[in-house]
Amino acid sequence: MNYGKEANAKILIYRFPNVFGKWCRPNYNSAIATFCYNIARDIPIQVNNADVEMTLVYIDDVVGEIISCFCDEPTKTGNICKVSFEYKIKLGKIVDYIKSFKEIRTTLNVPNLSNALVKNLYSTYLSYLPENQFSYQLKMNIDERGSFTEFIKTVDRGQVSINISKPGITKGNHWHHTKNEKFLVVYGEGVIRFRNVSAPSKVIEYKVSGDKLEVVDIPVGYVHNIENLGSNDMVTVMWVNEVFDPKNPDTYATLV
Repeated sequence: MNYGKEANAKILIYRFPNVFGKWCRPNYNSAIATFCYNIARDIPIQVNNADVEMTLVYIDDVVGEIISCFCDEPTKTGNICKVSFEYKIKLGKIVDYIKSFKEIRTTLNVPNLSNALVKNLYSTYLSYLPENQFSYQLKMNIDERGSFTEFIKTVDRGQVSINISKPGITKGNHWHHTKNEKFLVVYGEGVIRFRNVSAPSKVIEYKVSGDKLEVVDIPVGYVHNIENLGSNDMVTVMWVNEVFDPKNPDTYATLV
């Protein structure tokens, strides 16, 4: 700082807290790198004090700050510069998050990525996956009609599933009070039929095809089904606004 005054030079002093992110060496001097690496490989971890509060900065934010400080005014606390995005979190909570990331392959529950720290932690965890373990299998519920496979579940954005229907098969024939869905046929051809429960004599039809990707909303109060009209399996991506709750399925069987 004295040199900056004497030489009229721009001096920026950064004191970074714990930096985390991809490419950090595990089992060295970063607890997060070690936790991500070990948990991804089922290697035990050691937590000496789960209640200690960590101050973290994400590596992409560090790089962005360094680049921007050449053109803009840096973020400062007194004479010391800092990364504008800092996170404070207890060590035990970090471990809980990372363990939950590993469980996603079983629970399908994607974390709340609107939380910037969780989003960056999840990206960091994925960067430590063993190269022979990038993929994981899903449970396919198979019967004579085809299959239904849950893909992703979220706390506040519902869930996504993949439905496969055999030729000539009709699925659905139910309606919902509050639950709503979106159907997207990505392979094959078929028809989605609707009947408003308050106007039972009128049937509405939407032709769907993997040759023309088109999302069909499934509004509440409409009995609906989807029929495969083609000679091959029909594949449909299905989104529903809430994760299935067997205690409150909000699904009422009625023929279209």
